[in-house]
Amino acid sequence: MKKDTTARRSFIKKSGLAILSAVIIPNIIIRKSFGQNKTTIIGHGTHQYKVVEGWGMLDSNINPVNDCHEMVEDAKGRLIMLTNEVKNNIIIYDKSGKLLETWGTSYPGGHGLTISTEGSDQFLFITDTNRNQVIKTDLKGKEIFKLDYPKETGKYEFADQFLPTETAINPNNGDIYVVDGYGLNFVIQYNSKGEYIRHFGGSGTSNDTFNCCHGILVDTRNSSNPILMITDRANMQFKQFTLEGKYIDTIPMPGSFVCRPVLKGKHIYAAVFRSTNQEYPNSGYITVLDDKNKVVSTPGGSAPEFIDGKLQEQQKNRSYLGFMHPHDVCVDNDENIYVPQWASKKSYPIKLERV
Repeated sequence: MKKDTTARRSFIKKSGLAILSAVIIPNIIIRKSFGQNKTTIIGHGTHQYKVVEGWGMLDSNINPVNDCHEMVEDAKGRLIMLTNEVKNNIIIYDKSGKLLETWGTSYPGGHGLTISTEGSDQFLFITDTNRNQVIKTDLKGKEIFKLDYPKETGKYEFADQFLPTETAINPNNGDIYVVDGYGLNFVIQYNSKGEYIRHFGGSGTSNDTFNCCHGILVDTRNSSNPILMITDRANMQFKQFTLEGKYIDTIPMPGSFVCRPVLKGKHIYAAVFRSTNQEYPNSGYITVLDDKNKVVSTPGGSAPEFIDGKLQEQQKNRSYLGFMHPHDVCVDNDENIYVPQWASKKSYPIKLERV
């Protein structure tokens, strides 16, 4: 009888804790039954995701990573990731997390990765903050051309001032936009051949300047009038410009140090490498904006809340600890999200499966 009573008390205690957890943590759902692995669901509203445990993990002795900076999907559905580990700067996965291919040993500052389509061919644009260059390659790693520091602007005296973090390609004419997010904060526009057209921005506090223009996107949701969406990361916001560099408006992202905006369908996705909540380390998460640039889901973060139409400050949801410093998102055709991370103990990307 004593044994049965003890077991019953243990069951009641565990059940009570489970109920309490469900009340306190409404945005994280964990299911475990009959010896199966736990299922973790993160996100809000229509954009919720299952964390796929163990996705993409490799033998670090053979295929190591350092910072997993960015990832893109090619026309064949392969996932191409850039790391600043020179044993294999490029790691290519299939969607199940199987390793397909690696290449690249000469990008010690590999940071930004963008894919472009030219006819039936695709190309990669790699920004390297150590080499102070942007490098265009084919999908096998053959270098097509390099963009050195932009002397033509009259703003740069030497190469070390140029620390490019990202590129964006205009799909209509092939123009290349480079953001110097870790350098002088200019946006430099080139044509498809790499010939200088103009520059704008720079460091400052005005509407048309930046404090870490870390990422950039040619936003084609309005196909007749594409615009630029540019990260102003240290100010926790995105800014929108014309393709010629004229300021349009600002999208505040309070609490969120956003990296680069990524377009999929009518939504914008972005990694947040940390929040302003300094009490909690490894405070990153993901954010999703709708076609009106309103935050609708924050996987790994607090639920978006609006007062008088203004987004309130967001922060880490401490119930999910898988994110440390998300640096980018890659959204596949099934709307699953892959998350490479910076300064995250040399961990491999995380897959979030849309539910």
